[in-house]
Order: sequence, then C-alpha cells, then structure tokens
Amino acid sequence: MILYPAIDLKDGQAVRLLHGDMDKTTVFNDNPAAQALEFVAAGCEWLHLVDLNGAFAGEPVNAAPVEEILKQTQVPAQLGGGIRDMATIERWLDKGLARVILGTVAVEDPDLVREAARAFPGKVAVGIDARNGKVATKGWAEETDVEVTDLARSFEDAGVAAIIYTDIMRDGAMKGPNIDATAALANAVSIPVIASGGVSSLDDLRALKSCGAPLNGAISGRALYDGAIDLAEALAVMKG
Repeated sequence: MILYPAIDLKDGQAVRLLHGDMDKTTVFNDNPAAQALEFVAAGCEWLHLVDLNGAFAGEPVNAAPVEEILKQTQVPAQLGGGIRDMATIERWLDKGLARVILGTVAVEDPDLVREAARAFPGKVAVGIDARNGKVATKGWAEETDVEVTDLARSFEDAGVAAIIYTDIMRDGAMKGPNIDATAALANAVSIPVIASGGVSSLDDLRALKSCGAPLNGAISGRALYDGAIDLAEALAVMKG
C-alpha cells in the first residue's frame, strides 16, 4: 500500500481543515514546496495535493505553490480541487502532474471523467467525498442524494486510475478512518481505492491494511503534521 502525505493548500499555505470547514483552518507550513521536500526526503513516493480554494471557486486558485512543488520534487503527485474542464486537466498534466482528481464533475459531468480517462490513461482519479454515505460536492459544501457505491460503480468501465474515498466527518478530526465503509467500497468495485479522512495513527494504517479489501493506499495529513504518526514508521507499516 502507498502512503500519500496530504498537502492541502489554502491562500498559498499548507493547512488542514476540520470536517472540511474553511473557517476551521490550521496552518502547518507557509512554504508548501518545503513541506513537500520534507515528505520526499523522508521516503514518500507520492504526494497528495488539494487546492482548497479551487474546490470552492471551481477553478485552480493555488496554482503557484502546486507548480513550485512539481518543480522541486521528483516524485509523482496527484491534485484535486477546482479541476472541472478538459483544458484544466490538460494544463495540469502538461505541467508534470501525475494524476488529476475529479470530484464535483464526477457527479455533475460524468462524461467528462470518461473522456479524460480515455484521453489520459492512468492519469485520472475520481474523488468521492461522502457525508453519511451520500456524495458531497463543491468543496463538500453541497450534498447530493447520490450513494457512494452507485457513483463508484458508474465508472467501472471508464478506465479511471483510482477512487479516493473520503469520509468528511472523519477528515481532520483525528478519530480514525471509516474502515467499514472504505472496505465495502473497495470490495464493490474493481477500481483501486485510496482511503482518506481521519487516518491518525499507525493502528489506523494497520487496520486499513488488514480490512479485507484490496486498498491501493491511504492519505494522511494532520497526523503527520502533528507528529501523531511517525512518517518513517508509517512507511514501514505500509510496505510491510
């Protein structure tokens, strides 16, 4: 399994939110590229980037720090937040991004996801963010009636590289991931699933590894910044 350290970008800084609330922000580093280099130096083989402002604006807002991260690091990175048209997808991939994450458009314009996945094999992931089993969009601000598993299954034949599943109520709360829901989703589809939201201890990572589902990896943010998870130990757990 791959450990994806999260760098959430708001107003050019690396932050974490509580439950996705933009008003509940903790700034962890005002130099996101330096933070990325720390993760890479520690042995991380991927980076997970989120443009929080972009998720609300519907277009990239934190492009400058993302581009600086791509320039300074040599590991693949995936980015979500405000990527909602083909031109933006192409622009980010041209800049060296390994994978774009499509969230809101997966609900509102699923044909775009399929078109992008065909045009860029292996470079398009779907972000499914859920509150009480229902998909939320537009930076988690809007709730839908769409069930998580139904949305995931609708992309079975689309060729998407991964599904990033986030339980919003666990995100940034240091209460552990929703292991049952994550495992159920991973067992319901053939698309690789990445767990996100609430991963806050080595035991959480061990539980995800042994959950009975073939997970691709897990994303962790606040726990790495707070020191609740030792990065070296976490990488060893994931590779073990």
